[in-house]
Amino acid sequence: MLRKIRLTLAVLFFAAITLLFLDFTGTVHAWLGWTAKLQFLPAVLALNAGAVVFLLLLTLVFGRVYCSVICPLGVMQDVAAWFGKKQKKNRYTFSPARQWLRGGVLILFIAAMLAGAGSLAALIAPYSSYGRIAGNLFAPLYGWCNNLLAYFAERAGSYAFYETEVWLKSVPTFVIAALTFIIICTLAWRNGRTYCNTICPVGTILGFFARWSWLKPVIDTDKCVNCKLCARNCKASCIDISRHRIDYSRCVACMDCIGKCHKGAISFSPASFRKKSIRKTEPETPSTDKGEGASRRSFLTATALVTAAVTLKAQEKKVDGGLAIIKDKQIPHRNTPVVPPGAWSAQHFARHCTACQLCVSACPNQVLRPAADLMRLMQPEMSYERGYCRPECTRCSDVCPAGAIRPITLADKSATQIGHAVWIKKNCVPLTDGVECGNCARHCPAGAIQMVPSDAGDPGSPKIPVVNEERCIGCGACENLCPARPFSAIYVEGHKVHRTI
Repeated sequence: MLRKIRLTLAVLFFAAITLLFLDFTGTVHAWLGWTAKLQFLPAVLALNAGAVVFLLLLTLVFGRVYCSVICPLGVMQDVAAWFGKKQKKNRYTFSPARQWLRGGVLILFIAAMLAGAGSLAALIAPYSSYGRIAGNLFAPLYGWCNNLLAYFAERAGSYAFYETEVWLKSVPTFVIAALTFIIICTLAWRNGRTYCNTICPVGTILGFFARWSWLKPVIDTDKCVNCKLCARNCKASCIDISRHRIDYSRCVACMDCIGKCHKGAISFSPASFRKKSIRKTEPETPSTDKGEGASRRSFLTATALVTAAVTLKAQEKKVDGGLAIIKDKQIPHRNTPVVPPGAWSAQHFARHCTACQLCVSACPNQVLRPAADLMRLMQPEMSYERGYCRPECTRCSDVCPAGAIRPITLADKSATQIGHAVWIKKNCVPLTDGVECGNCARHCPAGAIQMVPSDAGDPGSPKIPVVNEERCIGCGACENLCPARPFSAIYVEGHKVHRTI
């Protein structure tokens, strides 16, 4: 019964968090956004004391149930391990804890976070890793299925579904997500919770507290017949049946051992019962089944893994009056990256962002995308080739679980200057083509752009834009709607520190 309850909760949490990254309507976050804020690392970075205390108390009572129920990457590993069991049952063996590796990775992780190297820390953070997998691998598949459903629904006369654009936001991030998915699933398929108990910093921290948890799996030595079914089904490889000991720092409380024991020798009991059982334990003869253990640890020749290339939806050719092809816009060089309103500053954003990319998945204007710069790799930044940051939208600040983008009201957003527009004379259409334009001035929501004659002495000369940097909020409407190609004649330069105007 305990195992069924754990599996039910794990499926619910996994589905909820996955839907957060798949949803493009903005409705799921209102109901399930709390599941992302309950993740350990985002809760710590957001200074969410309630969530952190709850997770620590949960660990002190039940052990590392966070890793087997709440953490989406842990549940994903269980799915991969389940497929591994289909190929070969009773596949696991006890292995000693590699404390030096766990401690070293944790120290490296903390040092990276303190040094502001969030991209390095994000590579091994469990929630961030799953967020990139869901956003870059699962979300496109979900989008294509939705578009296929919308296509057939439209042919049937129903408009209950609508198509959404599927596009590759960042090649480096996609590659990292694909490699992470392959490596973690391969490790889980072969050896269960290898990642959780050797690399994951959250697992190491919670494992420290789990040593003193109140409820734990307990081996009753009077009932145990040394059949080793518990050890051979332990994904964490933490049951040393020869000495009737369980490494509780690695046990994820999956309850598989309890379900496999036919003698009822393992129970989820309080610590007092555990102490009584230990006093009754007598030394056992060391296991002589070395051949099987050696064979399980033997080298296996790996086959080549081929990652299928992502096929984006074919876009219709954009033409100007059917005569000339309109070139796609290119990303301009920005000396300072643009970060969303609510981030306060580039430094605050870099220190708190876990690169889970939930904001990227939730952005309805296609403004946010993962950075390709090495120092900010995978952390979101703003770019305006596909849209601009609309003043009536605060979606990214609503969904961010780590406090990198703080909640912001619509009024505050309209008064927050995240950057300013810069005019590029050589690209401006009135000067290059000799035609009137003024798109940037007409669509500026802050009224920060005015059109003035290019020649002060000739009122009839082509009009060019002049930017009032004190009023500009850096929304990118001017850059996005500028007709100049491939580079806009006006672009947004970011501010390291946001200010209110």
